[in-house]
Amino acid sequence: MEYFRVLKTNLNINLDLFNVVSIIDILIVAFVLYRLILLIRGTRAVQLIKGMVVLLIATALSSLFNLNTVHWLLRQTMTALVVALPIVFQPELRRALEKLGGGDFFARPLIHMAEGDRSALINEVVRAAENMSASRTGALIVLERVTGLEEFVDTGITVDGQVSAELLINIFIPKSPLHDGAAIIRGDRLAAAACVLPLSDSRELGRDLGTRHRAAVGLSEQSDALAVVVSEETSAVSLAVEGSLYRRLNEAGLRELLIKFLQPAPAKNAFSSLWPRR
Repeated sequence: MEYFRVLKTNLNINLDLFNVVSIIDILIVAFVLYRLILLIRGTRAVQLIKGMVVLLIATALSSLFNLNTVHWLLRQTMTALVVALPIVFQPELRRALEKLGGGDFFARPLIHMAEGDRSALINEVVRAAENMSASRTGALIVLERVTGLEEFVDTGITVDGQVSAELLINIFIPKSPLHDGAAIIRGDRLAAAACVLPLSDSRELGRDLGTRHRAAVGLSEQSDALAVVVSEETSAVSLAVEGSLYRRLNEAGLRELLIKFLQPAPAKNAFSSLWPRR
């Protein structure tokens, strides 16, 4: 009986310490970690984090089995990584600070828009793509999802206008000041136009594909963004997503794919976002 009285006393003390402030503290840390995971998900930073986790496990195992030389070598590597982290993650750190300072840290990504607003946006993009396809007007329209595209928005001209088919068509009119480069949509706003995107060096892309298609695929390889391409040579409409290119889409096909990829994803465990199954 004495044992149970001591156990009850210890439990009461621990419960007293675990008060409302502790719960708030845990919730704040969990929220910050969640936002950081959203920030780096879909970027090359995820692969670096996986490598660091492997190094940490290897360091722990080398210590456990008394592999002194290996353990020393791994510890020196970890020390060098700590110094290199601000350099390696510079784009992600800069983007996080910009979002925090600009008030976008708490903003909802496009896939979390209301169903009606998302449908209206898709209609405007599809209408613009079909119109430009009919007139053989080249275009590259990017839709930001969860991964921030601020570093690419910064390369273009700020627009910050309500998305409409007419606005998109006017931007890509040949010889207009903004027709070169990509137009980036964030939420229901056209964030910027004439943006410079990274080109894909994938050998799977055909030689018949031009710079717009390579830029669309290149961005989709580095982020979770969607990129709609209209070819001025063939008038074909394509969609780049996750490094893949869906080609020769008609109006119904483009609409179907945009609806599919802009649907809110089901809730996942935070760690599954960092280490997805294959």
